[in-house]
Amino acid sequence: MDVIELARALVLERHPDARAAFLGGSVLTRRRTARSDLDVVVLLDGPPAPYRASLRYGDWPVELFVHTEESWHDFVTPEIVRRNSPLLWMCADGALLLDADGTGARISDTAERLAAAGPPPVTATALEDARYALTDLLDDFGACTDAGERLFVVADLVRRSAELALLTHGTWLGGGKWLARRLEPVAPDLAARLDEAARAALRGEQAALTSVVTEVLDAAGGPVWEGYRRSGPRETA
Repeated sequence: MDVIELARALVLERHPDARAAFLGGSVLTRRRTARSDLDVVVLLDGPPAPYRASLRYGDWPVELFVHTEESWHDFVTPEIVRRNSPLLWMCADGALLLDADGTGARISDTAERLAAAGPPPVTATALEDARYALTDLLDDFGACTDAGERLFVVADLVRRSAELALLTHGTWLGGGKWLARRLEPVAPDLAARLDEAARAALRGEQAALTSVVTEVLDAAGGPVWEGYRRSGPRETA
């Protein structure tokens, strides 16, 4: 049984009244590995949706995302604002497993349209915040002599540099492996350069990582530190 048939059987077994279902994630791509799981989105008419569950079906680990059509929109809308919506992409790029009443086609069309439209424009404030955070972290890195601290500073530098590069290009963000995948179309060599520089940094060789991070900062408008200011929330009567 192939993965699409397997995922469809899972949905029909657990939610025979499903209005629609999708299979998404790496399992459908050339990046599929022996440890890939089944990311399955199910659309129901009501309770027990919404819920999320991790389970095993046969030999496969499964991440199950169960929603109503309304809760799907409730989850996706703020994720789009944060520029990172796994739920959106599971339906935009995923395989439609079943569609009992047209809900699947409607969600698929909506997801594809929203994904193609891209995230909201990056505000000047958001870009400056990201530049400031990376500038401050790079300063910490330059003064870091403790190996334990260096590990976490380097890891944060790599992540924030990748995110700033994506913000600079106005594209979607991602978490974990998806951060590297989002970089491929806009900065094809950046992940590899960050990897090589980070490995050297963990050996105490700082120059390469400092150079790559500075390059990312310069492409975004340069470092930001002195003069940076943000007001806190104001109390209202």
